[in-house]
Amino acid sequence: MAFNFNGGPVGHTQPMMEINTTPLVDVMLVLLVIFIITAPLFQQAVPVDLPRVASTPVGDDPRVLRLVLDGQGQVFLDGQPVDEAALPERLAALAAAPGAVPELHLHADRGSRYERVTELMAAAQGVGITRIAFVTDSSSREAR
Repeated sequence: MAFNFNGGPVGHTQPMMEINTTPLVDVMLVLLVIFIITAPLFQQAVPVDLPRVASTPVGDDPRVLRLVLDGQGQVFLDGQPVDEAALPERLAALAAAPGAVPELHLHADRGSRYERVTELMAAAQGVGITRIAFVTDSSSREAR
């Protein structure tokens, strides 16, 4: 880095405190030209013979089962009432249907016991449903 001394009275010369950007611009222009020249060389591809298979596309929307536990302890599966003994059989039949393993959206009333919720989760996991989501109410309510 060179310093330019301003002409002034003898003995009172001060260095000029400005950065000379000319070398920086020169280097950047050289690098730009090098990258412009070498960029087309990066487009070389290796030919690969990929295997061909027949497959069915995966659906974007997963199958969703809606399981509701109301305040009285009744269980509803997709809007239909289900007794506790028949729930694993109905879940197994829905999980065994062709397609992807369904998601279970569990709606539980605020006053439901935790034990009942875990029993429903265990029944779902017992038949192979591993994707379980808890659905909550986003409307604001007064705190109890």
